Amino acid sequence: MEFIQFHPTCLYHPHAKSFLISEAVRGEGGKLLLPQSAGGGRFMPQHDPREELAPRDVVARAIDFEMKKHGVDCVYLDISHKSQAFIEHHFPNIRARCLALGIDITTDPIPVVPAAHYTCGGVVTDLSSRTDVAGLYAVGETTCTGLHGANRLASNSLLECMVFATAAVQDIVRQPTPQRPSLPAWDDSRVTDPDEMVVVTHNWHELRRFMWDYVGIVRTTKRLERAAHRIALLQKEIQEFYAQFHVTRDLLELRNLVQVADLIVMSALMRHESRGLHYSRDYPHTDPIGRPTVIAPPPR
Repeated sequence: MEFIQFHPTCLYHPHAKSFLISEAVRGEGGKLLLPQSAGGGRFMPQHDPREELAPRDVVARAIDFEMKKHGVDCVYLDISHKSQAFIEHHFPNIRARCLALGIDITTDPIPVVPAAHYTCGGVVTDLSSRTDVAGLYAVGETTCTGLHGANRLASNSLLECMVFATAAVQDIVRQPTPQRPSLPAWDDSRVTDPDEMVVVTHNWHELRRFMWDYVGIVRTTKRLERAAHRIALLQKEIQEFYAQFHVTRDLLELRNLVQVADLIVMSALMRHESRGLHYSRDYPHTDPIGRPTVIAPPPR
C-alpha cells in the first residue's frame, strides 16, 4: 500500500477536475519550466540525465522538490515551440480542454502539478481473484495481484482488469453453489439522524490535506508518524459519530478513506528503504532484496 503512483503533470486549474496532461507531451518534446517568479527556465537537467524523458516517479519527485524549494503552486509544461498543426494533430483533446479554461497550449505553457494516480498495492488475491474471505472476489486497482511491483507500467492496469476479471468469472461459474459472505443483521434502533454533517466534511478535508503533506511523493519518518497520530484521532472521532448516528454514504466513505490511509502509513513506516514509488529521505537507498509489505489482521 506504500506504493502510490503520482502522475507528474496534472493540469493546475480550479475547474480542471484532475485533468491529466499526457506524458506523451513530454515524449514529443515538451519542456518543464519553473514559473517566472522562481527564475523560469528548465529544471529536469539538474535532476536526471534523461531530463523530461525520465520515468514518471522521477519527474514527479523533481517537480515536488522544485515546488517546495521555491514555494510555488505549480510548474509549467511547454510544448508551444512545436507548430500549431503538430499540436492539434497530436493533442487535440488536451488542447480543447485547455482552451476551454483559457489556456492556448500552442502559445502558452501549461500549468501542472503532480497528482495521486494509481495504487499498486491493495487486497491480496490469488490468480483467480479470490480473497481470504469466502465468496469475496476483488479485481483491479483495489487489489494486490502481483502484476505490479513497486511501480506500475503504463498499460498494466487495463491488462490487470481484463485478465483478473475473466479469471474471477471463470472461477465463480465453476462453483457448485454461490458463496456469499455472511453478514450480521443491521441494527440501527439506538441511533439518531446526524445533527452536524460539517464534522464529516471537515474530517474529509483534513485527511486529504495531511495525507498530501505528510505521506506524499517524498516521505520522512517524522512526517509519517505525524500522519499516523492524526489518523488515530480521526478514527476515534469517526467511531464516535458512527456509534451515535445513522450511517450515511459520506460517513462510510470517510471511514473507508481513513482505513486506507492507515494502511498506507503503516506500510510506509515498515519499509526502511526507498524502492519504486516509495521514496524516504531517511532511507534513500534500496535494499538488495525487496521484502513484501503485507498487513494481516491479528488472529481472533
